[in-house]
Amino acid sequence: MAKGTRFISFRRYGRFGSRRYGRFRSHKSVRKIPKGVINVQTSFHNTIVTVTDRRGRVVSWSSAGTCRFKGPRKRTPFAAQTATADAIRPVVDQGMQRAKVKLKGTGRGRDAALRTISKSGIGLTFVRDVTPVPHNGCRPPKKKRK
Repeated sequence: MAKGTRFISFRRYGRFGSRRYGRFRSHKSVRKIPKGVINVQTSFHNTIVTVTDRRGRVVSWSSAGTCRFKGPRKRTPFAAQTATADAIRPVVDQGMQRAKVKLKGTGRGRDAALRTISKSGIGLTFVRDVTPVPHNGCRPPKKKRK
């Protein structure tokens, strides 16, 4: 009869993930990224900021929830400002000088995120609003009865 082996967990960081311990990884080489794209997605409840290089590969990202804002504080402009600064910080260290900015959504954090990007020292090539607007597409759900 075979002897039972003990199970060894492969999850190094438990259920919280590696973001709890910071974003520094020793095995990845730091790339120089002179140009990139900053995508800011704002909703009524959260703000998500993604920084990519010109080919579309994600370099850094952050959201109001990962910056430890919970509940109604996630939708504030200050949370959007903090999330934007958190996403941009590693990219500025990698040497990004110019970026295109794409804003999506109608949340309260749009202006705060754009202000934070412009103050960070990254030159803005253009700012584009890519909020999806239907040309009378799908029928909306019926009104709620009172």
